[in-house]
Order: sequence, then C-alpha cells, then structure tokens
Amino acid sequence: MVAAAPRRALAAGALGCAALLLLACGTGQNRASRPGPGTGTSPEHVFIVVEENADFARVIGNPSMPYLNGLAQQYGLATQFYANTHPSIGNYFMMTVGDTIANDDGYGKIVSTDNVVRRLIAAGKTWRSYAEDLPYVGYAGSGRRKYARKHNVIALLSDVVNDTAQRNNMVPFSQFAVDLAAGTLPNYSMLVPNLCNDAHDCPLSTADAWLKTNIEPLIASPTFQRDGLLIIAFDEAVSDSTKGGGRIAWVVVSPKAKRGYRSSTPYQHQSALRLSLKWLGVTAFPNAAADAPDMDEFFTPAPAGHRVAAPAAR
Repeated sequence: MVAAAPRRALAAGALGCAALLLLACGTGQNRASRPGPGTGTSPEHVFIVVEENADFARVIGNPSMPYLNGLAQQYGLATQFYANTHPSIGNYFMMTVGDTIANDDGYGKIVSTDNVVRRLIAAGKTWRSYAEDLPYVGYAGSGRRKYARKHNVIALLSDVVNDTAQRNNMVPFSQFAVDLAAGTLPNYSMLVPNLCNDAHDCPLSTADAWLKTNIEPLIASPTFQRDGLLIIAFDEAVSDSTKGGGRIAWVVVSPKAKRGYRSSTPYQHQSALRLSLKWLGVTAFPNAAADAPDMDEFFTPAPAGHRVAAPAAR
C-alpha cells in the first residue's frame, strides 16, 4: 500500500506532466512551427504545370500567351529563374528528385534515389499525377500517342512503380476535372499536358489556351482559394544554356502570394521542389532541394520559421 503523502505527490506530479504536455502540444491545432504561408497553419494543396522549350523572352510579354502573362502580372514572377540542364528530362528529374539523373530523353531506368513521392508518403500527404493521353491508370510505360514519360518522370521512381497503390496515383488528365468538382484533390498534383498542349510540338498560343481552359477553374475553386499553390514553369530554354539550361519563365499563383511581385533572385528547379514540399509542411527535402535557396520572398508573411532572403538589387 502506498502512503497518503506519497500518493498525493504522485497525483500532483501526474497533473503537472499533463499540464506540461498540453502546453507543449496544444490542442493539435497550433502548427505555427511548421512551414506554411506564415499564418500558423500549413496549406494543403500544391499544383505543378510544366511547359516546354522556351526562353524567358519568348514567353513573358508575348501577346500569344495572354493568360499566362496575366497570371505573371497579377501574382509572382521569377525574372532570374534558370533551368538546370539540356535536354528536358534532367530538368523534370530536378523538379521531382533534386538531381538531374540523366541527360538522355530516352532514359528508362528505374530511379531509387530520394524523391518527392517518398517525402510526401513519409509526411502522410497524398499525391496524383494527372497526365494527358496516359493510356490508363497506373501506366508506367514509355510514351504513347502524345503522352511523354520524359515529362512525367514520376513514372520512373521506384517508390511509384514498385508499389501498386502508389502506381495507381498516375491517372489520365480527365480525372483532374472530376476530382476538382468533387473536392477530392490530393495534397500534391502534377498536371502534365500532352506534347501539343505543353508547347513541345505546338505553338505557345496552344499551351496558353490549355492553361486558360484548365487552370482558370482551378484558381477560382474554393479549394485553391483556401490554401492553394500553383507553379507554372518552363522546363528549359532553347537558345540559352546559362547556368546549365537557360533563363526560363517561372510563375507562382496563390491567394497567399504577394500581388504583382517580381523577383530578381537567381533560382533553379531545386528551389521550386523545396517550395512545393515546404508548402505542405514537409521539412525533409531530397538531394539538391535540401540546400536550395528558399523562395519565401514571394509570400507575405514569409513561411513560418524561415528567413526571407533579401531580393537582389534591381
């Protein structure tokens, strides 16, 4: 039998521990220490769209791309964003793996290094790749019709192709409108136009029309207006190899982004990979994204717990 005084001490100690736990953990609602837009909560939806093969000067200010230029004027534009390499595939790997992996557009080996899907799964986040002309759900084969696997390199990640459940997160693009309407979009969405609609085989005006048709409803949706982040980028320049892949257009859209903001800070695709994970509260970044410059300057206030790098002199 425990004496009365020790019993009271034990009870008091237990109450004290409980109080300390409550102070430390809160009610489960306080996430101010997690990366986010600086509001104390972690946003939950990221969307990535990649267009093809155009220098910055061919895109920004081009009257054949009024929709994208309108977004660039209204939201955020990185004026010194550089692709990492030529040709395309190395840039897509940098966006998802944090490493260029290969400079062969015909590359088809399975990649087992750390990557965006592994980080999302570890953090309990959901994801999908919505690809135009994908033959069927879970298809991981090479390009067919106007679908190009080199523009959807998630299909080469071991975390995806070796796991049936993850593999089934690769779906035809028609599923995107269904998920948007139903409010069932995942935390992370890779939106993959086909070889015409990404401007690889067709004019920039075609890509712009595709963006207006598919992105305008997304931005207007309650889901996006609550916590969305959209990145629209080109994979590489054509006539420029500065910093490896040339200067490209990179636009960020979010209700939490600074309006009409122009940055002259140099960035590359690994910084965008870091941003896309950080926006979802993920704090471990694959490969080059681990040390890449943060892109906090595009948001007010800056993502919690991270210093905003001062923009370079204009």
